[in-house]
Amino acid sequence: MKRYDWLKEIRRLDPERDFLRIYRITATLEFPWDVTRGLELALYRTYAVPSIGRLLGETGEFTGRPQKRYDDTALLLDAVVEHGFDSVTGRSAIRRINQMHRSYDISNDDMRYVLCTFVVIPGRWLDAYGWRRLSDHERRAMAVYYATLGRHMGIQDIPRTYAEFEQCLDAYEAAHFGWSEGGRRVSDATLDLMASWYPRPLAPVVRGAGKALLGESLLRAFHYERPHPAARAVIQGALRARAKAVRLLPPRRTPHYARQNPEIKGYRTGYNVAELGTFPRGGCPVPHRGTASDTPE
Repeated sequence: MKRYDWLKEIRRLDPERDFLRIYRITATLEFPWDVTRGLELALYRTYAVPSIGRLLGETGEFTGRPQKRYDDTALLLDAVVEHGFDSVTGRSAIRRINQMHRSYDISNDDMRYVLCTFVVIPGRWLDAYGWRRLSDHERRAMAVYYATLGRHMGIQDIPRTYAEFEQCLDAYEAAHFGWSEGGRRVSDATLDLMASWYPRPLAPVVRGAGKALLGESLLRAFHYERPHPAARAVIQGALRARAKAVRLLPPRRTPHYARQNPEIKGYRTGYNVAELGTFPRGGCPVPHRGTASDTPE
């Protein structure tokens, strides 16, 4: 295979019909590391919406058990990418996501905004730091993929195109980004979690790098000091240098799923999709017999 062979295959596919195949290629073969970083930043941005930040702070999951919350979120989303919407595992993952959301009073507008971040923020990350920019086919497929996920989650008034997802996200952030104590606590806990993935002496560096990647609107919402321009230049320069190096590598032949990421710490011996996440009203409502389970590789 040559470096751009996957892109050639993508362009032979129909984004409306083959959206899952295209998104799998993008997320697991072309850009697995970058899509993970983009989705991390996507979820992080949601803390700056006070209604979301306050709720996440009140549940205590992000502040009390940040690694488990990170693992469960990544694995549930990953299950749908790997197995598809119509598979036993995919349906189980979506059921778990819906059960958790129904336990809280979350507005449709907030749900739709979170969905928009899954489309737009990884796309913007890839355009800035990926080894190539996203193709139009990939943008269209991402929009269809997440619109499909949103319909399975019961979200109303979902954008139809990538451009509409962008417009919805930008308008919502302009109208709603702001300070909340819960949002700041969750933000701090998330930065601490990411720092914990590296040797202790590097923790301040990792936190600083994380803040250096935040835009002005996020820094204002969380009341963080603005990073020094030199710090931003170093971090962004390192990411662009990485992209140039990755461009020289041969194409990936084997898909890399989120469950294989080293950041997933809590399920070394495997997991059952139906048991992921939280059960805030007590007990696990999902019957376990016959449900799918996965073992990280």
